[in-house]
Amino acid sequence: MAILRKIFRLLAALPTLIFVLIIIGAIYLVAIGIYKGGTALNDILTENKALKKSITNLTEESKIGYAKVIDQKKDANGKVLTTTLRFVETARDNELQKVLEREYTIEGDIIHFDALIVKFSDKMVMDGRKRSLYLWRRIYGEKMSPESGFPIEQFGAQPMRYYEIFKDLPLKERQVFWSAIWDLANNPDQLAEYGISAIYGSVTYSQLRKGLIYIFRITPTGLLYPEVIPEF
Repeated sequence: MAILRKIFRLLAALPTLIFVLIIIGAIYLVAIGIYKGGTALNDILTENKALKKSITNLTEESKIGYAKVIDQKKDANGKVLTTTLRFVETARDNELQKVLEREYTIEGDIIHFDALIVKFSDKMVMDGRKRSLYLWRRIYGEKMSPESGFPIEQFGAQPMRYYEIFKDLPLKERQVFWSAIWDLANNPDQLAEYGISAIYGSVTYSQLRKGLIYIFRITPTGLLYPEVIPEF
């Protein structure tokens, strides 16, 4: 009888044991996936000479695009002002070539332009000079929260402005690099390991007016700022 009771208890505990083994197996597979993903990213950012060459080829940035007010008007009651603007990003080697063009209508006339700045250390730059790149994130008005802003670039995707510089990298490595940039922002130790000195958000805003063009410029050290000129 004692032997039978032990057998019955073992059979009763069997489903729980199987469940535990399944959970352990799932955790193991996820851990392996994370390890492989981290290893792939480490290889790309620390060992890949093609990537270092691409980053070194980042010339000193200047004009990177502009915004222009298309329409600005109040509602029928004369209370709510809306601004319709055209946002343009230009090619690195040709300021007349557009690589991105969007139109937005936003309440108010004070508009925020949100970008992600990535600064590289000497470890990632072959000639030792400072380099940085940027990713346009979103546009929003002062009556909006940043989270509800309108997207500019697709999150995790390679901006067209950098296509020529990074084209020698295999597609898979480009995808890993661009998708990992934002994730690294909250890990300063890993940033230093990968040769990235900083990743941070940069927001510039202006009170937009018709008849003016707002030209965006960025310095090699990652300073983003607008220059206002009259429309031709």
